[in-house]
Amino acid sequence: MRDVLRMASRNLSRYRRRTLLTLLLIVIGTVSVVLFVAVTGSFKAMMVGQITDSVLGHLEVHRKGYVASIDNLPLNLNLRPNVVAKVEEALQGTDAVETYSPRVKLGAMFSNFTETTSIRVNGVDPAREAATVPLLPGRMLEGSKEGPLVNKGEILIPVLLARGMRTKVGDTVVLVATNRDGSVNGKTFVVRGILESISGPGGRDGYVHIDDARNLLRMQEPEVSEIAIRLRSPARLDQVSARLKDALEPVITKEGKPMLEVHTWADLSPFANLARMIDLMTLFIKVLLVSIVLVSVMNVMIMAVYERIREIGTLAAMGTLPGRILSLFLTEGLLLGIIGTAVSTVIAIATIYALNVRPITFSFGMQQNLLLTPAIAASEVAAIAGMVIAVAVVASLQPAWKASRLDPIGALRHV
Repeated sequence: MRDVLRMASRNLSRYRRRTLLTLLLIVIGTVSVVLFVAVTGSFKAMMVGQITDSVLGHLEVHRKGYVASIDNLPLNLNLRPNVVAKVEEALQGTDAVETYSPRVKLGAMFSNFTETTSIRVNGVDPAREAATVPLLPGRMLEGSKEGPLVNKGEILIPVLLARGMRTKVGDTVVLVATNRDGSVNGKTFVVRGILESISGPGGRDGYVHIDDARNLLRMQEPEVSEIAIRLRSPARLDQVSARLKDALEPVITKEGKPMLEVHTWADLSPFANLARMIDLMTLFIKVLLVSIVLVSVMNVMIMAVYERIREIGTLAAMGTLPGRILSLFLTEGLLLGIIGTAVSTVIAIATIYALNVRPITFSFGMQQNLLLTPAIAASEVAAIAGMVIAVAVVASLQPAWKASRLDPIGALRHV
């Protein structure tokens, strides 16, 4: 094997220009893929983190049918206290769940006593909501970030609403809402803070204390619209979702049908489509890399066989077995793959490090000056390198097979 390796290395060095051009193609392709995976993967992870850690949580539990009509925020599909207790029991029995937060959601009219508009209100427990979506307090553009997220009698309003209604921190506003029975009720609030929106121009979500939301709706019982859940590891999202669905399946309606639904953040956010598009683009880029390596290595190996027909004939005439000739050309392809991936891995890692030293800033929706810090797992780099090496060997297979099957007499007569 050592002799085959030495001969393969010598043969590659004999045709230095062709070897360097082939290695250059492999390096460019591999570096491009590694950087693309690092940048897009980091962008995807950051945006998923912004959505799950600022608004949704990783999972949410609703009454069946609530999400289908969520635009109307139906109050008749709230969770009763006994159902909430069963959900909490299931959550407390799941080790992967870090924390959870009950919410009361409603639509209301927002008035600053001069103008009136609509607003989506989230009634939350301040401490539990801040633990479930830890980036929410950081979205405060104006107002105090110290103390609880929101106290009773206070409201956090989105920046678009504040600008449109010319409302400032400390102003008194009124919310008017209709409860399940059709009764109208109003309640005054003091604006505690103004929130940056991550959902683009349509962001109209405000936050009040959950007790205020229940008082506004004149609830007789402490009902809940949804329960947002934060996991210890987002990587276990699908596993925990399946376990919760099984755990909550026994909770049924009077008709014997399942009462509850478990939704992941991807079921609730339109960004999930963009995330799937990123995954599809990553797959396409990897296929493109395979094509580049396949064509470049196959081309150089076919030319190597064609130019060395007499040499191959001499080896065969000397009694060299076809399997050894086959292994010689396969080893040349293997060396091209190994050298190319080694060089490209060093270049890619150095580039990723440089991009982290001087991170890229960009805007997403209403958010400004977000930092993109590319990162890639060692397993992903190893997978890409393994793919390149494997394709290089496969690309060498047909030329190597042809070389091992050459007739020695005909090869020696080749001009």
